[in-house]
Amino acid sequence: MATTNNVTELILLGFSLNPDVQKTVSVMFLLMYMAIVLGNSLIVVTIMADKGLTSPMYFFLSYLSLVEICYCSVTAPKLILDSFIERKTISVKGCITQIFFLHFFGGTEIFLLTVMAYDRYVAICKPLHYTVIMNRHARGLLVGTAWGGGLLHSVGQTFLIFQLPFCGPKVLDHYFCDVHPVLKLACSDTFLIGVLIIANGGSISVISFTVLLASYVIILHSLRTQTSEGRRKALSTCASHVAVVGLFFIPCSFVYMRPCVTFPADKIVAVFYTVVTPLLNPIIYSFRNAEVKNAMRRLMGRKVIWQEK
Repeated sequence: MATTNNVTELILLGFSLNPDVQKTVSVMFLLMYMAIVLGNSLIVVTIMADKGLTSPMYFFLSYLSLVEICYCSVTAPKLILDSFIERKTISVKGCITQIFFLHFFGGTEIFLLTVMAYDRYVAICKPLHYTVIMNRHARGLLVGTAWGGGLLHSVGQTFLIFQLPFCGPKVLDHYFCDVHPVLKLACSDTFLIGVLIIANGGSISVISFTVLLASYVIILHSLRTQTSEGRRKALSTCASHVAVVGLFFIPCSFVYMRPCVTFPADKIVAVFYTVVTPLLNPIIYSFRNAEVKNAMRRLMGRKVIWQEK
């Protein structure tokens, strides 16, 4: 396909054509975005600063929090800024760049959630070998694989979109650029590219979800031999992971594991995996965790002492 076209910028309709509604949504996004950055940054700093949080679980959690900040930053700031601009536009190159980073961080998050499920499987089902299996080298390799997997997924999606010519309609009925809305604007047959996009995103979702499901089924099966206290701790940890997986995978599956069509509900559904999941991550994973809360208190205590000096 030719990559030259006569469209250089796209118009984003945002959440609503009503300026008052758009500004209200923008204020809500601003508050949520600030909470996401502060909450997830606090987790990263706490895990890095506290010597007591040395478990591989916290190592993976710190990277998940970092990815959540980056993932939300791909879409939220532009929506917030666009509420103060009458004509909301984005260049075609900027749109493709947004798609690249959206799927890069989104794909990385999927792989990290899978890695964290494997970590819980090893910790609960093979406790005596946990520190040997999840050594420093293995942890680094798993995180590197997650980032690499996200990059490959994103390059595939972006390459397919980059092939499309845009020469006609340029109004994007969304508040950020994504593969399905952009496909509708292409002035060529997009059936094959649409199939390849679904195959790329769908295969990652199906494989990751299968690994996640298998891990938790094995974990639940192994809990029969655990003590009541061990079962309680394991179920509490796994419940947190399953909650995040559900909040992220269900909306993503609704959007990406279907034919390349768009629905009015897509904007609302997108909020769940781009904003709500990063917002709830600190609450679900950390603020319910006694070790993390104690580490945060120690961090705050050290800060107060340092300020007094």
